[in-house]
Amino acid sequence: MKLALSIRKLLAAIFLTAATAILLAPHTVRARATDDDTHAEARAAYNKKIAAIYNYKFGEQHPFYPSNATTDTGAFIDPKDFPTAAYCGHCHQAAHAQWRESAHSNSNRVPYYLRNVNLLAAEKGIAYTRHCEGCHDPISVVSGALTERSPRTRPYDQDGVTCMVCHSIQSGTTRGTGSYVMGIPAVMVDENGNPIHHAVSDAEILAHLDRHSAAVMKPFYKTSQFCSACHEAALPKMLNDYKWQRAISLYDEWQNSSFAKQSPLPFYHKPVVSTCQTCHMAREAIGSLSDYSAKSIDGGPKSIVSHRWLGANTSIPKIYHYPDQARLVTEFLQNQVFNVDIFGVEKEPKNFNTPAAELAENSVNGKLIAPLGTVPFSLDAGQRVVVSVVIQNKGIGHSHVPEQRDMYESWVDFTVKNTAGKTLYESGAIQPKDDELDPSAHSFTNRLINKQGSLNALHQVWDNRVVAYNNTVQSGRSQLVRYAFTMPRDGSPVSVTATVRYRRFDQHFMDFGMSVPIGQGHWQQPIVDMVSTTRIFKSGSNDPIPNPDPKSVNPEWMRWNNYGIGLLDAQQYAAAVSAFERVAAMHPDDFDPPTNIAVTYIAWEKYDDAVPYLNKSLALKKDNARALYYLALVQRNSGDVNEAIANLQKVAAAFPDSLDAHRELGFSYYQLHNYAQARTEYELVQSIAPDNLAAHYNLAIIYRRLHLKDQAAVEAAYFADEKDDPTASTYALEYLRKHHDIAQESVPWHVHDLDHHGADELNPMLPASDSGSVTGGSH
Repeated sequence: MKLALSIRKLLAAIFLTAATAILLAPHTVRARATDDDTHAEARAAYNKKIAAIYNYKFGEQHPFYPSNATTDTGAFIDPKDFPTAAYCGHCHQAAHAQWRESAHSNSNRVPYYLRNVNLLAAEKGIAYTRHCEGCHDPISVVSGALTERSPRTRPYDQDGVTCMVCHSIQSGTTRGTGSYVMGIPAVMVDENGNPIHHAVSDAEILAHLDRHSAAVMKPFYKTSQFCSACHEAALPKMLNDYKWQRAISLYDEWQNSSFAKQSPLPFYHKPVVSTCQTCHMAREAIGSLSDYSAKSIDGGPKSIVSHRWLGANTSIPKIYHYPDQARLVTEFLQNQVFNVDIFGVEKEPKNFNTPAAELAENSVNGKLIAPLGTVPFSLDAGQRVVVSVVIQNKGIGHSHVPEQRDMYESWVDFTVKNTAGKTLYESGAIQPKDDELDPSAHSFTNRLINKQGSLNALHQVWDNRVVAYNNTVQSGRSQLVRYAFTMPRDGSPVSVTATVRYRRFDQHFMDFGMSVPIGQGHWQQPIVDMVSTTRIFKSGSNDPIPNPDPKSVNPEWMRWNNYGIGLLDAQQYAAAVSAFERVAAMHPDDFDPPTNIAVTYIAWEKYDDAVPYLNKSLALKKDNARALYYLALVQRNSGDVNEAIANLQKVAAAFPDSLDAHRELGFSYYQLHNYAQARTEYELVQSIAPDNLAAHYNLAIIYRRLHLKDQAAVEAAYFADEKDDPTASTYALEYLRKHHDIAQESVPWHVHDLDHHGADELNPMLPASDSGSVTGGSH
């Protein structure tokens, strides 16, 4: 027995020695620039070397502009100071494997990004690319590599946002565009808590896991504010030679959503807070891989927080052949993100040039048949109908589509088919001639217009002047999309299907990004059907459908509520009030429906009509913050500023991070000439949203009243740069004037008229249309 134990100990020792030798092998660990004793000197020497050749395009005080990134001392950091992702993969195999397939890992090597950023370099110079690379290739920015005489091929480019990029960030702000402070990377601290800058072996780390964790983990890494450093962004004047423009608002959108629980204003409530990490770093089983951070939760398989950061990038998995990432991204996009409701039908409106108010009245006077599936109705053969489809963004903590929306592509594909499966009508098809999306489709996007009044079709954000329209659907909100067509004249039934579809980019940009020569085909992108629903329309009687699937069909009260939200956002106030009254009748003890009615009246500028509903909401739930907020707005509008302040203080106490509450408190104090309190509130607004335009404007005035002239000048300059350009709308109007099929999407209330959308070719049972062009519908 003793001999057996001795042999086991000997074998274990041999194995440990061999393993340690492998871990310390020169080809697996990149040496640091220096050891601890000389690191400061080496950094100074490196900084001096880079400074001698560096293009300080935006001044020596701002070496990393147009990115907001900086370093702990403002000096450059030697790229050799960043351990590679492969080094981290020694102990974190599963995390490394997930990261390699992520958008973070491929942020600076994927072809379409390189083509776009190289276009910027060619047009304006490499110094301007720091704006993009601050988030796509942070090491290149903080190392000073983005200057004219620097090497164009760098080994770290292939790794994009590496492990030690994120885990070396010391602090950050919510201003975005790379608003982080990068420190010198360290994978361990010493016994006194000081970072160790020389090479550290895996064995040392495993022997001091607490000191490893102290070096690479910070509490704010688990917050949405951390992610906002890059997932909030703007286009500064130094980039576009024009003015500051907001580009990405993910953090702001999350903060205003029910997921954050920081605002009282969302239409729906979540039981717990969900951060960016909650959704995008959900735990994932490690399978056969090893990972020292893995653990078993409630007896399940070992798992880690996912380093795939699953989102909506369907192109990277195809380009680099990552089947697991492709499958998981698809599942992510199909996991209760949207609800699509074929909600109602209107029969035989007089014509489709009827004023919007008359069409909206159908929802009030009983002409709208809704919710479909719960009520009987009848249709005649050859009858014109309008179908209302409600798209609810219920599962995302921000807008859809998020981030840069000009070339992302998500839309509604609406089809009408006969019993043989033949398509009679379709809005939202991919056109076979060029693989482009039907231009009149309802898409969750915008159009970025340049000073020539044309589309920035290659994502030239540095040329932006205005957003022609924005159809993105915010978290917790709904959009109402309406389609008109004629039932078959032979009386046969039709199936009506509405599908939300997604592909990463529009085809024009993707072909450019993947360098497909013109006239030589197209780069085929994956298309994901995120959610789809179908209803059958018969000529004659249509009976209610019993036992709807609760996974795909919302409860009836929620269907009316989402319809009301869609009407409110489409500025159809009378119809929205009617829809919310339906909800109130179904749930007389719920305090939200009367608040929703009041919100609609306030948007309608019928403030007195809102008051009884707000009082009813507060009677059902005393001091509910949402009703108090809107009551304060009504009170202030009627001159009761002190009462408004008292109610807004209650809201701010319940929701201390509510930008809206602090902004309205600030303005209320300003009205009373209480400038000190107004200053406090607007400075709180800026701590939440540094680029809030109302805060810049009002603080410029308030500081002047408080004799703080220098601070007033700073805020006035911010406001002048960030306020909308009143002349920019002419660029949008010029573009929309030339594109009638797209122009209708800029109008909140319109109908996609499918009888004048290819009806000649698709439905021979109809009379020939008077227009062979794709009109996309009437307003």
